[in-house]
Amino acid sequence: QVDVVESGGGLVQAGDSLRLSCTASGSTFSVNAIGWYRQAPGKQRELVALASSDGSTNYEDSVKGRFTISRDNTKNTVYLQMNSLKPDDTAVYYCYVNIRTIRPPQLDYQYWGQGTQVTVSS
Repeated sequence: QVDVVESGGGLVQAGDSLRLSCTASGSTFSVNAIGWYRQAPGKQRELVALASSDGSTNYEDSVKGRFTISRDNTKNTVYLQMNSLKPDDTAVYYCYVNIRTIRPPQLDYQYWGQGTQVTVSS
């Protein structure tokens, strides 16, 4: 079992910045990928940013140049620095973790955080 705990959401004005944090803890595992999705009211959940174990990162087009994802592998923690926030960024942000168990059989699992609300006022 892996616990995924997020923090850092809030209410800000357009142009402001926020930093989200997410830590995965629990059973012995390695992280294949860790990142953030978001879901706005009436919309499907979408990928915001993802950091993979090979060091690569992926961003949703609308956040490129404004958001930066970073990892602290020693703490199984991922951060999302969000700058120049826009009202369209308003959503519940969910941390996503894809892990592989260390002990045989090595299996992959996916976990989600409980979500943190980000609201950007115009």
